[in-house]
Amino acid sequence: MAKAIMIQGAGSNVGKSMVVAGLARAYVRRGLTVAPFKPQNMSNNAAVTVDGGEIGRAQALQARAAGLDPVVDMNPVLLKPESDVGAQVILQGQRWGTLKARDYAKVKHQLLGPAVESFRRLSDGRDLVIVEGAGSPAEVNLRKGDIANMGFAEAANVPVVLVGDIDRGGVIAQIVGTQVILPKEDRARICAFAINKFRGDPSLFDDGLQAIVEATGWPSLGVIPWFSDAWRLPAEDVMDIASTRGGRVKIAVPRLSRIANFDDLDPLAAEPDVSVEIIEQGRPLPGDADLILIPGTKSTIADLAFFRAQGWDVDLEAHIRRGGHVLGVCGGYQMLGHEIDDPDGIEGPPARVAGLGHLDIATRMKPEKRLALSQATYMPSGDDVTGYEIHIGETQGRDCENAWLDLDGRREGAAARGGQIKGCYLHGLFSSDGFRRAYLAGIGAPIAATSYEATVETTLDRLADHLEAHLDLDLLWTLASDV
Repeated sequence: MAKAIMIQGAGSNVGKSMVVAGLARAYVRRGLTVAPFKPQNMSNNAAVTVDGGEIGRAQALQARAAGLDPVVDMNPVLLKPESDVGAQVILQGQRWGTLKARDYAKVKHQLLGPAVESFRRLSDGRDLVIVEGAGSPAEVNLRKGDIANMGFAEAANVPVVLVGDIDRGGVIAQIVGTQVILPKEDRARICAFAINKFRGDPSLFDDGLQAIVEATGWPSLGVIPWFSDAWRLPAEDVMDIASTRGGRVKIAVPRLSRIANFDDLDPLAAEPDVSVEIIEQGRPLPGDADLILIPGTKSTIADLAFFRAQGWDVDLEAHIRRGGHVLGVCGGYQMLGHEIDDPDGIEGPPARVAGLGHLDIATRMKPEKRLALSQATYMPSGDDVTGYEIHIGETQGRDCENAWLDLDGRREGAAARGGQIKGCYLHGLFSSDGFRRAYLAGIGAPIAATSYEATVETTLDRLADHLEAHLDLDLLWTLASDV
């Protein structure tokens, strides 16, 4: 019979995803079979699963830490924001609907059953399931119909560990205040707490730990020092994407308002010879960039308007005149064409708009979403490329005759100006070391590419070592309950 424990946060972004990934790797190294699970996630950075669906990127990394292929049951409910007030709902890997926040609040209780169903399937044959919450259980205004935190913990009868973030300050109030505000039944589900992101000597917080223990009655699992290598792991939240500077090769990435599947940037940022500069709204695209990479987006037409509102279209034209290179991935690829047509209003109000016009292609949005794990060949060099497709829309045009990827026997992508401007639908392609080296060499920016996948594996091992050294994993195992 499987055991389970749930990691909840005393606030958002306390490091739950990273802790779950580290715990998964640590317990696997102890000889256990482990699976990660998150009942509800909100992210536009999705991963394609081996069973043909999509889940949050963090759960895919956690699956990797556990030595598993990602499957839809690891994240049965995924919310993908399409506007400030609405999101696409993915249920067990497939699109369930698009709802405004107030409408989702009315129906989310219907998704608790499928979430528990996924949890039970995932638990079958495992030693341990590590569940990740979302946000904070202290948001008691969201408790009715909750499926992300205590609502799920109650339905699946899973004990909870509460994690606080000391880097933000006020961590004693985070933990103690959460206990004060929780209903009695939810409070009883918390079996321990831990402190994350401590900078300096953890023993300096011994008195703080004792104060929390005395105020709550909960045992402490320990204080986790700041993990300085966290940036080497794929980020899920766009707010965790940071510019990395110092390399002689400069890549500028405009941060679109609905940026999606930006894991294309992680392998580039990990290269010592590469500077990745995230360009925030209100700032021009830099004139000295070797490459401007336009990333994916959840709402292509809306983000095309956003791109133009920043004046980035003018900056891009100047970059191209100077001989600079351009790469558009997925939504960025669609923007580079001369037209985007969404007659059925799949991504927003029905519209037909002019694109940036740098590729002779046109895109028509269609309701069918393509989800696929793909193997490709970079035709200019013959290097193998591993990636995934996750998009709606069909793109055609003269520049597609200049396809530069052979994707499972199908020509993919488009190019113009002798390859100065390229686009494709394949995400994750820069994770392939040979392609990354060949592509950057092809734009006149050679590097001695590192082994990205090996770096991720090494970092997961270091994260597990970090938690083994600072958390009481034996106590955590005894606190997990049979499910």
